[in-house]
Amino acid sequence: MAGDSVNRVEPIANVRLTDEQRLDWLRLIRSDNIGPRTFRTLIDHCGGARAALAALPDLARRGGASRPARIGSREDAEQEIEAARAIGVRFVALGEVEYPARLQSIDDAPPLLAVRGNIEVLASPMVAVVGARNASAVGLKFAERLARELGEAGFVIASGLARGIDAAAHRASLATGTVAVLAGGQDRIYPPEHAGLLESILTGGAAISEMPLGWEPRARDFPRRNRLISGLSLGVVIVEAAKRSGSLITARMALEQGREVFAVPGSPLDPRSEGTNSLLKQGATLVTEAADIIPVLLPIMGAPPDPVLKEPEFSPADGAGDAADDERMRIASLLGPAPVAIDDLIRLSGCSPTAVRIVLLELELAGRLERHGGAMVSLL
Repeated sequence: MAGDSVNRVEPIANVRLTDEQRLDWLRLIRSDNIGPRTFRTLIDHCGGARAALAALPDLARRGGASRPARIGSREDAEQEIEAARAIGVRFVALGEVEYPARLQSIDDAPPLLAVRGNIEVLASPMVAVVGARNASAVGLKFAERLARELGEAGFVIASGLARGIDAAAHRASLATGTVAVLAGGQDRIYPPEHAGLLESILTGGAAISEMPLGWEPRARDFPRRNRLISGLSLGVVIVEAAKRSGSLITARMALEQGREVFAVPGSPLDPRSEGTNSLLKQGATLVTEAADIIPVLLPIMGAPPDPVLKEPEFSPADGAGDAADDERMRIASLLGPAPVAIDDLIRLSGCSPTAVRIVLLELELAGRLERHGGAMVSLL
């Protein structure tokens, strides 16, 4: 466990879903074309998950869906919850007291987290330590030392259970607490040879995932996982990273989320240090010991996260409405394959923010819209 030398970050909300609401939330997030942002929009628009489930077919039809989208069934959700319970996994909802406080403040926080292990560790302040899979001996040794020192200072180490730097950071922080963020389901550990390491992590730490049970991780799932690693943490430390690597994606996401980014310098002759040296040129904090990290993080420890999503007790939500056909055509005509800011759509269409939000929701549920960072959208 983390020591008492650093204060814990306390969640700002204490929502508690009923069993029925949790089932509805799981059905909704497991439905086609529903991601974390769409989930939030649906809850806001419809007033709750059950009302959103009922509204999905009509919203997708208005968005131009060519065929009915698959909606998560009650039976499938019940089976997933039961299978999760059998392996010691519970689903924690956004806004519940056990949900990691830092993670709940990012704009695409998972509505439900599958958590296994010591759930209390998620309330501790975290630092992410990530880096190259094909790490050097020097990089592995430094990652171990850094993770151990940060753990002794009261920080829990977050990482992605990958080969190389991730595994070294996890192993060095087993005694003080570490969190493994999985790219696949809780029963699909990747890489498979780290199943034993994960069992050791669960003794005092935890594993989290937003993916369904049985989900085998694919290449595109790792950037999604990386946003959770940075989202959990006060800051991200990159130990070794090539010019194009997943660790640099984590660093970029950390910056977008307002997290601190730290980088360990390396030899300019080693390709595994090209990415970290580039981060240093761009302004990342240089790290040669844990003492370079701790003073940067202590002043922001008490910064309160942003408000979180709650399950309302009324439906529809205040301000919910609809878009007229002419508004729908006007908004859709402004969209194309190039990302455009939602604020620009509101200004150029002359429509209300509510109408624009509803039309974008319809297009997304129809599988025709892609959302980008910075409140940008484009047509697929």
